[in-house]
Amino acid sequence: MKFKCSFIAALFLPATIFAADAPQTISLWPNGAPGFESRKDIPEQAASYWVKNINNPSLTVFLPSKEKANGAAVVICPGGGFRELVFGAEGVEPAKYFNNLGVAAFVLKYRLFRETNSVFTADNAREDGMRAMRLVRSRAAEWGVDTNRIGMVGYSAGGEVVSLTTFGATAGLTNAPDAIDQSSARPDFIAEIYPGPLGVPAVLPPNVPPAFLLCADDDRFHAVVVTGLLEKYRTAKVPAELHLYAKGGHGFNQGQRSKLATIHDWPQRLTDWLADNNILDPAVPAKNVK
Repeated sequence: MKFKCSFIAALFLPATIFAADAPQTISLWPNGAPGFESRKDIPEQAASYWVKNINNPSLTVFLPSKEKANGAAVVICPGGGFRELVFGAEGVEPAKYFNNLGVAAFVLKYRLFRETNSVFTADNAREDGMRAMRLVRSRAAEWGVDTNRIGMVGYSAGGEVVSLTTFGATAGLTNAPDAIDQSSARPDFIAEIYPGPLGVPAVLPPNVPPAFLLCADDDRFHAVVVTGLLEKYRTAKVPAELHLYAKGGHGFNQGQRSKLATIHDWPQRLTDWLADNNILDPAVPAKNVK
């Protein structure tokens, strides 16, 4: 009887008690995105697998257990064609995968310039990517993150956000009034999963980080992007690894729902690459990660 009473009483406890472990969400700019401060409080829209109407770009923080944490971190950019964000399958699920590896994960809600009636541009998505990297690096000590092992991961359009962020000027802004913007926005490594072409220059700058690239060959448009990006990496003489599967189509997320063994298990390839590049090993000097 005591058990039943306790159970019934628990049903009426404040919901905040059960939300204690819910991931924290942090706005990229406390007062709203520069130039769009007046849109800060416009609510997002969400249903089933997607989130859209992003006017206050943010990071959702997923930290690994202290027992597993190794100091590495990633900013995750979900896809969705810049019309929506596939926040669950290409944000939350990858974050949990990285947490299981001991890696801190920060899922980025960036502004969507192809959404109906959008007031934003691709430059705003790039600003969000750069600010996200700078924010994580500036608060690395708080989150137990090694500032030399912060990567960026993107799916489809999220891969384009990674390219927009990575392949341009990423140095910290020395005279910026906001201390966060004084941090470098350069990822120490990147992973692009079936990315689009936006943000990929004709020639890569010499300081690009090592890359993991993955796509299905029957996803013809995006397969051309990753094979072309691999060639650019070769020309730049920077290490890159490409996995091009015969079948899989587009948008297979973390692969769990695919009947194809190669697609279903593709995250293991990323795990192997992270391990081979010493990204998961806090004992290896950070300078050897790049």
